[in-house]
Amino acid sequence: MLRTIHLRSDLAFQRCILPECNGTASLDDTRFACPKCEGLMDVAYDWNKLPVPSSMAFFESKWSQRHLPRSFSGVWRFHDLLPFAPPEMVLTIGEGQTLLQRADLVAQYTGLNSGNLFLQYEGMNPSGSFKDNGMTAAFTHARMTGAKRAACASTGNTSASLAAYCSATGLMRGIVFIGSGKISYGKLAQALDHGALTLQIAGDFDDAMQRVQQVSRKLGIYLVNSVNPFRLEGQKTIMYRVLEGLRWEVPDWIVVPGGNLGNSSAFGKAFMELKELGLINKVPRLAVINAAGANTFNLLTGQNQVTWNQGKPDYKTTEKFFHAMDEKNLRASTIASAIEINRPVNLSKALRALEFCNGVVTEVTDQEILDAKAKVGAGGLGCEPASAASVAGARKLTGQGVIAPSERVVCILTGHQLKDPTATVAYHGADQKTFDEVLGVRGVRRAGFANRAVQLPNSLDDIIKAIEVFS
Repeated sequence: MLRTIHLRSDLAFQRCILPECNGTASLDDTRFACPKCEGLMDVAYDWNKLPVPSSMAFFESKWSQRHLPRSFSGVWRFHDLLPFAPPEMVLTIGEGQTLLQRADLVAQYTGLNSGNLFLQYEGMNPSGSFKDNGMTAAFTHARMTGAKRAACASTGNTSASLAAYCSATGLMRGIVFIGSGKISYGKLAQALDHGALTLQIAGDFDDAMQRVQQVSRKLGIYLVNSVNPFRLEGQKTIMYRVLEGLRWEVPDWIVVPGGNLGNSSAFGKAFMELKELGLINKVPRLAVINAAGANTFNLLTGQNQVTWNQGKPDYKTTEKFFHAMDEKNLRASTIASAIEINRPVNLSKALRALEFCNGVVTEVTDQEILDAKAKVGAGGLGCEPASAASVAGARKLTGQGVIAPSERVVCILTGHQLKDPTATVAYHGADQKTFDEVLGVRGVRRAGFANRAVQLPNSLDDIIKAIEVFS
């Protein structure tokens, strides 16, 4: 049996991710930047002083305690693997009730053997996306620090999740920064409905991210974007649930969309810790999939050959890349709005994850994303465009021989279908004008798997004929 202990600062703290720096900060520090080098921070633990389960199967015992909020949560039932918060401080709204579905029809589309593709569907979270995994951890930490206001920059899902946690708990006021024209109505509706103060500024996500960081530091507002390492602690648990769904067997590949690179970073940290603790015997390979219109990570790791380099990344090349981007005023542009980000704040952590997991990076077009999205939908799960980047990426990597058809692959579906219904209706709809206005500007020229509505006169015979032809 594990014992519950009240954490001390020597058991959990914040630590710079750069080995040569190794700067540290206390648990209650909300700057989320290394005090020595201003770099990214991890939540770190002294595992030698903490109770750790002997196997992942230990967590199955939590299912018999689902009447308890922490055991019901798909994040906090793994509390022993993110033990930065005393149990009484945990703040949950029932997140993490997600599923891992075997998807043979989608496997056929990707080129994988039957039984080898699984879809981890994060759209079942309370706000409809994976963000709730991180938000419950961030809000728990915010509660520990006594925060009264929380803020984020967002392409949509983060703002929806922040607003949901603010309204459901009543502990904090939410402030959302969005760029002009860079958010779908399905997501904006959530932020507005849940009562967040929504500030739409001229610019894109990268502009909004810069401003929210400045404002948060100036006004002492708690920042919940994924630069916050406590948010990534919650997102680690997506991998724990994947392992749970596979009866604790590690898959060969995890394929994930890459935007701000929070998930990529969190997944890497999850497997680093599980391997360190002896809870897994192998590490899956990680594939990060960019949209072609927001392909910073692919360009940096591919053409520019930037790597983690055992904790010594080539920051000069990265800075040169971003300087050239600014000079040309390049902006991200993709139908997959959730990953429409040119300056991923978790770049360094994602490089680390890539090295540890022997990972790869690639990019897919909006056409490939929407075609994959249609195949996911036809297979029984609806997802937003950014989610389908994982399936499009798996198909591309299998076609290139990087992923073998016999390997077991898990694609992460990050958000619900109704997050961006406009793109779905435009793809499947019969209105060519809407298709061109919504998708044509993104370079999507065809709806290869469209399921168009059949327009008929109000005639019983015509209706029956259409049904018989369909059948």
